[in-house]
Amino acid sequence: MAATESVSVRRARVPGWVAQLGVFGFLFFLVKGLLWLIVPAVLAGAWL
Repeated sequence: MAATESVSVRRARVPGWVAQLGVFGFLFFLVKGLLWLIVPAVLAGAWL
């Protein structure tokens, strides 16, 4: 039983790390996408 418990503990660490990486990736692309919308809108407003 100890062998299966250590395997499950090992599996539990990787998804948490991958999930954290996924959250940072999501936030990065969210901010990047919002900047792609905001920057041209601000620049267009400066021309008016």
